[in-house]
Amino acid sequence: MVPPPLLSFSTIQFRQLGYKMIDAIVDYRSNIEKHPVRSEVAPGYLAEKLPESAPTQPEGLDAILSDVQTHIMPGITHWQHPSFFSWYPANSSYPALLGDMLSSALGVVGFAWIGSPAATELETVTLDWLARFLRLPNAFLSTGTTGGGGVIQGTASEAALVALLAARARALDGRDPCADSPRLVAYTTDQAHSCVKKACAVAGIQHLRLLPTSAERGWALDPATLEAAMAADEGHGLVPFFLTTLIGTTSSAAVDPVAELAAVARRHGAWVHVDAAYAGVFACLPDQHDLYFQGLEGVDSFSTNPHKGMLVTFDCSALWVQNSFWLRTALSLEPQFQFAGLRHAAEHLDYKDWQVPLGRRFRALKLWFVLRMYGTERLQAYLRHHLDMAKALARLVEADPAFDIIATPRFGLVCFAPRGASEEESTALLERVNASGRTFMVHTRLGGRHVWRLAVGGVHTQWRHVEEVWALVQKVVGGGEA
Repeated sequence: MVPPPLLSFSTIQFRQLGYKMIDAIVDYRSNIEKHPVRSEVAPGYLAEKLPESAPTQPEGLDAILSDVQTHIMPGITHWQHPSFFSWYPANSSYPALLGDMLSSALGVVGFAWIGSPAATELETVTLDWLARFLRLPNAFLSTGTTGGGGVIQGTASEAALVALLAARARALDGRDPCADSPRLVAYTTDQAHSCVKKACAVAGIQHLRLLPTSAERGWALDPATLEAAMAADEGHGLVPFFLTTLIGTTSSAAVDPVAELAAVARRHGAWVHVDAAYAGVFACLPDQHDLYFQGLEGVDSFSTNPHKGMLVTFDCSALWVQNSFWLRTALSLEPQFQFAGLRHAAEHLDYKDWQVPLGRRFRALKLWFVLRMYGTERLQAYLRHHLDMAKALARLVEADPAFDIIATPRFGLVCFAPRGASEEESTALLERVNASGRTFMVHTRLGGRHVWRLAVGGVHTQWRHVEEVWALVQKVVGGGEA
């Protein structure tokens, strides 16, 4: 008989350690404003502070938490800081943390329905809940008549790749893959996230058209430009097969005219994917839905990230398709050693066939916790608060002659620039603001101009934080010390 290794913690020990960890988390979040928003460490700093090898004997949680404070925290950029206005938010909340804790405790690998039926079915139900909350067309529901439904991916980048693979499967149906794959063409705009280009590279798509946009059209794609590009490619013997339209671009929160673009794409037989990674959750607000989310009944897939603006801890990217057949056609592979003798009636819900990896975590739990513990009315109020703060900030920027608004403010994003500043001057001024430790913003480029982005959307962000950052910006641009 082989004696078992002494790896287990007792229930009493784990309960004590769990209380201590919860205390550490609450202390961190309660005192987060004491930290500089952006980390200022140099690359490679951590290897010099930690041992070369893992310990041979157990170490206590107190020692580990001490090292977290001493060595890890200096290297953290604090995304949950109320003055974090960089990129787009990555919201985390206590309900989501609780859901993640339970998911980790259950240890489910939900690649197939039979692996844990509740993991699959809760994801199906919760994605239907979310689709209804966002007022998506019924075709995206698992209960619809088109074979559609939702699935949680890790990121919008994964969602874009999965949608592209489904589109390729549909486009090559009845064709010779060897002869016709090199003729496939994907389309998006020059404002698209780099994930579209990466998806094409991973899938081996040789032709990607990054179609031009302009300030005159609010950095949105003109349907006439798309029509001309698709027609020209068809004239050269190529096959338009995939269009990524954008609602809330990374650079400026621009919104494409989805309905018109989808009509063009359908005439040429192309799959239409909507990347609304940041902005999609705002569809739960009736006025925002009416302004920016019309025409979705004409698209094939839609993705948004609850982990950005809807209080669900990263990672949780929701992807819906109107017909899952092409996803499953593209991604279903079943090694016999894994599934021999495990056939079941819910095989169409084996989410391993809706994503690239086989393994998957029980991510639906944290989304379910958030929807239940906040409720849809509070989530709407939370998002409305961010919209209102961004609108109020835009009014302050517009009223200050030292600054220009560069793009129409939408959702929680305001894009502006110091008036008359060269690129070098604007870059240096933004770095002075960030180096203060009191905030963190990043820039973009629009029409060749260096533009500051201030994205309102933090869990703890209140109007006073926006006011404080705006006062800091005015002071620095006016020549004062940060």
